Amino acid sequence: MSIKADIERIVACEHADPHALLGAHAEKGGVRVRAFRPDARRVRVRPAGGEPLTLRRRHPAGFFEGTLKGATLPIDYELEVAYADGTFTLRDPYRFKPTLGELDLHLLREGRHEQLYERLGAHIAEIEGVSGTTFAVWAPNARSVSVAGDFDSWDGRLHQMRSLGSSGIWELFIPDVAEGARYKFELHVRDGDVVTRADPCAFEAELPPQTASVVNRATHRWRDERWLEERRATQPHLQPISIYEVHLASWRLNTLEGNRCLTYRELAEELTDYVTDLGFTHVELMPVMAHPFSGSWGYQVTSYFAPTPRHGSPDEFRELVDRLHEAGIGVILDWVPAHFPRDAWALARFDGTALYEHEDPRRAAHPDWGTLEFNWGRNEVRNFLLASALYWLREHHADGLRLDAVASMLYLDYSRKEGEWVPNRFGGREDLEAIAFLRELNEVVHRREPGVISAAEESTAWGGVSRPTHLGGLGFGFKWNMGWMHDTLGYFARDPVHRRFHHHDLTFSLLYTFSENFILPLSHDEVVHGK
Repeated sequence: MSIKADIERIVACEHADPHALLGAHAEKGGVRVRAFRPDARRVRVRPAGGEPLTLRRRHPAGFFEGTLKGATLPIDYELEVAYADGTFTLRDPYRFKPTLGELDLHLLREGRHEQLYERLGAHIAEIEGVSGTTFAVWAPNARSVSVAGDFDSWDGRLHQMRSLGSSGIWELFIPDVAEGARYKFELHVRDGDVVTRADPCAFEAELPPQTASVVNRATHRWRDERWLEERRATQPHLQPISIYEVHLASWRLNTLEGNRCLTYRELAEELTDYVTDLGFTHVELMPVMAHPFSGSWGYQVTSYFAPTPRHGSPDEFRELVDRLHEAGIGVILDWVPAHFPRDAWALARFDGTALYEHEDPRRAAHPDWGTLEFNWGRNEVRNFLLASALYWLREHHADGLRLDAVASMLYLDYSRKEGEWVPNRFGGREDLEAIAFLRELNEVVHRREPGVISAAEESTAWGGVSRPTHLGGLGFGFKWNMGWMHDTLGYFARDPVHRRFHHHDLTFSLLYTFSENFILPLSHDEVVHGK
């Protein structure tokens, strides 16, 4: 392809490898430098230890180039860009090599990158002595991808990313982007549209209703080394467990400041004292993962690696966990892989195609909640969720995960009428791909993080939920006994004069109590909305 055609693709934000054209490139007699700075009046190259060079305008849209005579690669330089309202000096993001290696790309393709969150997303880094932030995102069907943020006036033309081949990963290192910067990915999709998406692997999210991702680096200094060491040597089935379930946003309000929800730091004081006084061994936090709609109680997650900013920063959430551990209280997190919301800025049709969800609406759409279901058969999607689970256990020191709505994952016909679902390859109603994912999840979690709890909210009579996978089970450590909860609450809802005729409601669960490792819950689902 000609250089002229390449320039036109850069100008149109449709080049899959902008680094091949932009930046510094060796040529006979020197180094040619190219830059695309829309709306710039002038661009000059300032090589370290050399004379500055004014680049000539090659395209009216703002494509500049020039040759540093006698220079050789590698070369250290800056760009001086003059606009109508001022002149700025910046480091060229197109002078740096890719930040992901072949092993990373191989593991991502195979769905085996357990530290995916360390490579995708936004990460503060220093490369060749230059501080900045690396950005990487999986969008295999996009025509091009850019980073846009408050550091470039949200102009997706300025920071076009490079495609790393068949992996579907797009990558870019942007110098001088620091912690706290807000950003999104801008994608040119196949139908010609341009869409913006929050980062699926972001560690921090903006406070709703804002939807951008935020560059974040953990700086919390953990104090719970002894707790983690003891946890690794613990068998949860042999320990007494009493769990206090709490929705952080509504548990207790600050009445002196407009009935606002408590911050993570306030919760570290008040919730820790409250749970300790009551004698619970664990708290179970209804989803703390970032979500836009507070009315969902957190069960419509849009950020699988970022705590909700409603209560503070990710480090402040870590402080809450640390304080609970200091008090001898374990922390179980509700984690929601069963579905995700359709918000246009989040995961739904991320790169213009059904990427995280199924294309077939009979597999993609969840009829009860108006949400979408993950495509369990795709390596990268399973990897994304496995890495998310490990992230909360490792980076936030959670002691367990409770999976919501597992029954909706297990059955292809869950809440669907005849003709609205597709049987599996054997003609059955079981979702074989979801079953394989749940087994893999439990195997990985218990192998990598011994001593943690995995619990399933599974409301049917599916056998072997808490049986090991090598014995044909799903591999969960525990199962919520939804039948016991329903029977018990139904018994106490009766007029006392009639209860003597319904004692069987209290004793029925004894017929099956040893078929699973049961937790007896009185959960949020049954004590709200006047129930």
